Amino acid sequence: MTTVTTATTVTEPDALRDALGLLKDREQVAERLLDSSAKHSFDPDTELDWDAPLEEGKWFWPPELVSLYDTPLWKKMSEEQRMELSRHEAASLASLGIWFEIILMQLLVRHIYDKSVTSAHVRYALTEIADECRHSKMFARMIQKGEAPAYPVSRLNHNLARILKTVSTTPGSFACTLLGEEILDWMQRLTFPDERVQTIVRGVTRIHVVEEARHVRYAREELRRQMVTAPRWEQELTRVSCGEAARVFSIAFVNPQVYTNVGLDRREAVAQVKASGHRREVMQSGAGRLTEFLDDIGVLRGVGRKLWKSSGLLA
Repeated sequence: MTTVTTATTVTEPDALRDALGLLKDREQVAERLLDSSAKHSFDPDTELDWDAPLEEGKWFWPPELVSLYDTPLWKKMSEEQRMELSRHEAASLASLGIWFEIILMQLLVRHIYDKSVTSAHVRYALTEIADECRHSKMFARMIQKGEAPAYPVSRLNHNLARILKTVSTTPGSFACTLLGEEILDWMQRLTFPDERVQTIVRGVTRIHVVEEARHVRYAREELRRQMVTAPRWEQELTRVSCGEAARVFSIAFVNPQVYTNVGLDRREAVAQVKASGHRREVMQSGAGRLTEFLDDIGVLRGVGRKLWKSSGLLA
């Protein structure tokens, strides 16, 4: 394949095809996403009523999505303690989201560093980075509004991510991007219409779902392209790095400190979450659309597939 670069655009004369069919022109995809961004972008600082008081008797996360739901420990907890756990888990997930989006912004900057600065593909990447900046600030504000602490990932995972964002190849970057985006997106699609949940949390998740749909489309199209054009060694590295990212992500998904902070035995709570069939079903359902896509384009193979299975995100 040859790529011709001009001062204003990037064209791809040779058609690219994978198991899902013909890939769309990169510039056309970016132009559509830029048009959508112009019509459906939000400023959370003005869009949401941050001064409104929290509502009595409402959850911060749908109870069915709280990690301990339907476990023996859950059945012993009072309704007040369950809601308190949802408050802390919402803060934990928002903290995870900020951590992940900071990584994603760096990966996107690396991706466009050598590309034509006037291309629509690069302009959309910069637009997405601006989205992620707003999302990170919005999540931080939601944590503060809920009066819960921030929950950073472990030092080990923090430093593993430091390595990832420094050395990750392009297909690996987009595979990890989808891992972080699609599972949370599935949960948030269940959250924003749920009237049992705090209005401010529903507003945050609604904004994130609308804007994140564009990010998923961009990452999926680019990952498909990269898996077709990358050399074999890079494809294999992507499979392994994506599988390892899935394993780390599943561990970091809820910070176990949340259990201590609501008065539960941390070790017992972690053990019950690991043994919970409901929790396993929730996580696999959240990852289902992504794992089907990754399987179709050849990412879930060999060692990478085994790592995905060990993460609990793939049945």
